Amino acid sequence: LDRDGHVYLDYTGGGLYAETQVRAHETLLLNHTFGNPHSSNPTSLAATELVEGARRYILEYFNAAPQEYAVVFTHNASGALKLVGEAYPFQPGGNYLLTFDNHNSVNGIREFARAKGSTVTYAPVLPPDLRLDAAKLAALLNLGDREPKLFAYPAQSNFSGVQHDLAWVARAQAQGWDVLLDAAAFAPTNRLDLAAVRPDFVSLSFYKICGYPTGVGALVARRAALKKLRRPWFAGGTIEVASVQGDKFYFHEGPEAFEDGTLNYLSLPAVEMGLRHIQRVGLERIHTRVMCLTAWLLEELAALRHANGAPVVRVYGPTTPAARGGTLTFNIYGADGHFVDHRRVEQRANAQLISLRTGCFCNPGGGELALGISAEELTSCFITRERMTLDEFRRCIDDKSTGAVR
Repeated sequence: LDRDGHVYLDYTGGGLYAETQVRAHETLLLNHTFGNPHSSNPTSLAATELVEGARRYILEYFNAAPQEYAVVFTHNASGALKLVGEAYPFQPGGNYLLTFDNHNSVNGIREFARAKGSTVTYAPVLPPDLRLDAAKLAALLNLGDREPKLFAYPAQSNFSGVQHDLAWVARAQAQGWDVLLDAAAFAPTNRLDLAAVRPDFVSLSFYKICGYPTGVGALVARRAALKKLRRPWFAGGTIEVASVQGDKFYFHEGPEAFEDGTLNYLSLPAVEMGLRHIQRVGLERIHTRVMCLTAWLLEELAALRHANGAPVVRVYGPTTPAARGGTLTFNIYGADGHFVDHRRVEQRANAQLISLRTGCFCNPGGGELALGISAEELTSCFITRERMTLDEFRRCIDDKSTGAVR
């Protein structure tokens, strides 16, 4: 960063890797020979040991008992969420409950649920802090005594940085719900202890935690919950036996049944290296550092005023560091109270080599509530259109910001 003059402020989009991680991975690859783990020759066995070692260390990192939890490797957190969505046993009378504040990959599961006849319900969050409406969520969890029931929410919002109470996991499970916890934004700077909080499914992307490697995520799932999933197809690597003439197949037991094709086996050792690097630095130290910076930035942004006293910045979500993470989203306003287009802010930042993120960050529910875009406005935009570009959407939502700066 110093060498190239960069200011990097997009850690929610992707972490940065340490030189030691890359060097360690390079040394491993240059000093050993690894083959496809779907075999039992010496190079394959060497790769298999590294893959299984990464699985074991991920469970250790999240304090998950191996007899209770399994690690399914995916391309990213979205791949983990899709795996649950397509294989969860939704049926008529079943329920999919999720919060307004969710990444689009969690929202997308609703299409699997609806296709199988299950009811989809959104639990609201309340402006300005964008926290869950606890009374409403408690009432929704009490509804629907027919199973299967899946409840999904983020441990930390990728839009506002709000940290939703992890106690909802146990409360929902006590009402018969399976719980899907999206931890992609939470895990990089917070300790997720799966011995204390025991969701049925957890989605993760490792590049968000340790920067390198990209293209590897995981579904960390309770073994009992994995047994409920019914995959709609099989692939190479997922089966013990398949027959063309016999027209039959048998899945592997355990996580291999959910890992399609050949794993990214040369990158998986770098996951363990990255997590070990985070452990050496100290996750608690990282958390403290991030929250000190967040508290300082919130204070400084709130103090910015125009000559007429009007605020320069409007923060979406909590304006104090309590029960929030380091993700901070805002818009800039002129002295006349009108927003400055987030695209203009990004252009000005780019010119100074400042890496921000602008838009709605694949979290339309959080964005719509924060920006004050009503359901009626959205319906009037969408009702006559089969397709819509982002520019057309901006024109339709007249004189309101359709995004923010993160």
